[in-house]
Amino acid sequence: MPADAIVTIDPATGAELERYPAMGGEAVLTVLGQVDRAQPTWAATPIEQRAGVLRTAAAILRERTDELAAIATAEMGKPIVEARAEVEKCAWVCEYYADTSPRVLADREVAATGSRSWVAHEPLGTVLAIMPWNFPYWQVFRFAAPALMAGNAALIKHSPNVTGTALAIEDVFVRAGLPDNVFRTLVIAEPDVPTIVESLISDDRVHAVTLTGSNRAGSHVAAAAGRAAKKSLLELGGSDPFVVLEDADLDEVVPRAVAGRFLNTGQSCLCAKRFIVHSSLATEFAHRLAQAVRELPIGDPTDESTKIGPLARADLADNLAAQVRASLEAGARVLTGGEHLSRGPAWYAPTVVVDVDLDMPVMGEETFGPVAPVMSFESDDDAVRIANHTPYGLGASVWSADTERALEVGRRIQSGALFVNANTASDPRLPFGGVKQSGYGRELGEAGATEFTNVRTILLG
Repeated sequence: MPADAIVTIDPATGAELERYPAMGGEAVLTVLGQVDRAQPTWAATPIEQRAGVLRTAAAILRERTDELAAIATAEMGKPIVEARAEVEKCAWVCEYYADTSPRVLADREVAATGSRSWVAHEPLGTVLAIMPWNFPYWQVFRFAAPALMAGNAALIKHSPNVTGTALAIEDVFVRAGLPDNVFRTLVIAEPDVPTIVESLISDDRVHAVTLTGSNRAGSHVAAAAGRAAKKSLLELGGSDPFVVLEDADLDEVVPRAVAGRFLNTGQSCLCAKRFIVHSSLATEFAHRLAQAVRELPIGDPTDESTKIGPLARADLADNLAAQVRASLEAGARVLTGGEHLSRGPAWYAPTVVVDVDLDMPVMGEETFGPVAPVMSFESDDDAVRIANHTPYGLGASVWSADTERALEVGRRIQSGALFVNANTASDPRLPFGGVKQSGYGRELGEAGATEFTNVRTILLG
């Protein structure tokens, strides 16, 4: 029997938004059967027709930006201006793959033995995508756009707290003309997720799985995919270093640090989480950062002026508070914030912490919320050592007046992406993914276009 209905909650107010009936195992398998039957017809659809569906989806996203953004803001507290930007970015990724996939996925002639040989990119089949709540539109569209263009079908298991967003995404694709059952949302209650996901991964009708989420969830999915000998892609946690060399211009760097850390109220895998600053600048940097953070507008996420809203759930705020508290007990010091806000249980003050060391939770763990620890270093080697002192390796940024020196330092930091004098960010045109415990595989860019394809060699004798 399925668990109780899924209830979505507005984290800003604690008010109930909606109740959705949860699917049990049999209902999920029925949907899987429908998707499995629909996929071959979609794969046989000419790629330019598939591109037309994605272009229409992009147009719908732009037409419905305000409506769609409001759903995400209500369900997970994202400031409305950022929610609109997220929807717009999803339109961009649809158009990017509509424009580029026909070229990237085209047969490529290779001179070899035989009269003719070439490499083809063919769809794998049905891909199960397990998606997180923090960028509830973008995480889905950045997977779906290339996967659908390649001729795959998609099963989406989204986070329960953004169920309304998940169903809105499916509606966009239906309205765009995607054939029935090529993209389906699975509404599964949290207690049923491990069993149902494992059964789906082991089912021969699921051909690959992708997950963006926690390391614990990623380990379970990777293990299940390994047992089934199926392709998997994981985008897991991040604790990106933001390295400031001694010749950096703080007038430029501090505002970028604020923007890089506090986007989405600090709830992003790919954002600056550890501020590693040369000792000659560290004190001034920290005080300037704290002053700028104090001035961030905190409030109703539906207000256009709000920069900091609630965390997506109360338990996330509690976890963040525990990490800060343990760090303070170990000797860290708060320059600003460091406490829950009186607005409600999901609200936590934007925080700057100094006097930290590598063993404190704010430096040694991923902090998923508005907390910025600042640690000093003495030499480039020291900066690299601190930056690499983490199990994660998603992104990194290095700031300096000397671009070549910053690049040399950055190349020694272990990460899937390096940004010099720029904040870490995802871009449809560039591959995205991590190393170490930040996962494996690549989304976006040309790598993302081929990730869920069978790269097939064909030779005529």
